[in-house]
Amino acid sequence: MTQCFITGGAGFIGSNLADRLLADGHHVTVYDNFSTGLPAFLTHATKNPRFTLVEGDLLDTAKLTSALKGAQMVYHLAANADVRFGTHHPEKDLQQNTIATFNVLEAMRANGCMKIAFSSTGSVYGEPVVFPTPETAPFPVQTSLYGASKIACEGLISAYCEGFGFQAWVFRFVSILGERYTHGHIFDFLKKLKKDPTQLAILGDGKQRKSYLYIGDCLDAIHTAVTKASAPYTLFNLGTEEYMEVNDSVGWICEKLGVKPALSYSGGTRGWIGDSPFIFLDTKNIQALGWKPKVSIRDAVLRTVDWLQSNGDILEQRA
Repeated sequence: MTQCFITGGAGFIGSNLADRLLADGHHVTVYDNFSTGLPAFLTHATKNPRFTLVEGDLLDTAKLTSALKGAQMVYHLAANADVRFGTHHPEKDLQQNTIATFNVLEAMRANGCMKIAFSSTGSVYGEPVVFPTPETAPFPVQTSLYGASKIACEGLISAYCEGFGFQAWVFRFVSILGERYTHGHIFDFLKKLKKDPTQLAILGDGKQRKSYLYIGDCLDAIHTAVTKASAPYTLFNLGTEEYMEVNDSVGWICEKLGVKPALSYSGGTRGWIGDSPFIFLDTKNIQALGWKPKVSIRDAVLRTVDWLQSNGDILEQRA
């Protein structure tokens, strides 16, 4: 079995991935600074003798290099994913995404670990003109600091594949939904409705069209790519073959909760600077390897609502 190293392994996607890898018989080391990840998400993993937890920051190069010793495969998921407020603290995306990725690559090189799976984002396409957007789409002007920092990470990783013989799987995600989800529009809507079920403020005009992917389908796609794609550098969009309007999600959530709030909108066609009004990715590359999503966006939204309602303390803990 493989010695796997997960950065950001206490987060939403990372902790679910840790559980999946352990269930498959691998050894797993999680490296996390707990800035957004939660110890509770690792409760199951910590009971497994093949699991190791290292609390550390990716900017601490000495600790990172030491922790990565013996790793054969890195799943680099740690990042600042605060797209909405990127212009409030532009250095954060540079440090926590781009510089952190460089540090991971250097720590891998120091330890002779040559394989990396990387969580990029569909935000790198900015506001594309081709839908569904394929991996070969020409890059437009970048519209978010988050997307720009992730493009820089992709460039570093591909250069390490070329220059140092690394092998990489790069995944451009749509937004992921499901158990352990702790930030995003569903979280925001539930928090607002819990405070006042009679009204709901929505960023944008509610007509923004977005694709989403359920966490289980996301992990299946990562597993499919890593086990079946053997090229030195492969790039995959991950998403569904559908999208929804924000208003659709509002309707599903309100019906689930049994509330009928008055809706108000602000921000025009975009909720914030860098918010693309239409995200819909072409996933033919990953589907060619035999993967298909099993959960619809509507069901993913409802499963996320169920989980957040069952874990109300998460809504209280998060700002």
